[in-house]
Amino acid sequence: MTHHPADPQRSARPFTLRPIEPRDDAAVASIIRTVMPEFGASGPGFAIHDAEVDTMCAVYRLPRSAYFVVEVDGVVVGGGGVAPLSGGDPATCELRKMYFLPSARGIGAGRALLETCLRAAKQHGFTRCYLETLNSMTQARRLYEAAGFTRLEKACGATGHFSCDAWYAKAL
Repeated sequence: MTHHPADPQRSARPFTLRPIEPRDDAAVASIIRTVMPEFGASGPGFAIHDAEVDTMCAVYRLPRSAYFVVEVDGVVVGGGGVAPLSGGDPATCELRKMYFLPSARGIGAGRALLETCLRAAKQHGFTRCYLETLNSMTQARRLYEAAGFTRLEKACGATGHFSCDAWYAKAL
């Protein structure tokens, strides 16, 4: 699905949002490994070390999971997905690995991707979406709050991301 930015001055280029394919695995892994250190998220307890980073397409083909990529001019510049929350309530999914290269920020791709992920979560029967992030990721936190996510006092489930310091959830 091709999207055109709401504000043409921010970016004259539309973006495409589609389900991940095997050919996207290397690009998505590279994005995750590039963006996370930008926000100081490269040490222990961060998603950058998750085994799934190199095999995202296969992992998100599992039941009740979905991952989408964002392309600009045919180049993957971001992605994000949903999957069951590890060690959590079966009705709760986790918004996972939603990252964008700097060139993809501010063009409306984050909002469109988040809406697509939440639709997929509802289609998979989830009634709540949980996410973990960092206080330093202010743009992302603003996006989540604008979409109706509320801040939680502590982490949920057993994601292994003990270095995250901001947690949110939203009823679907």
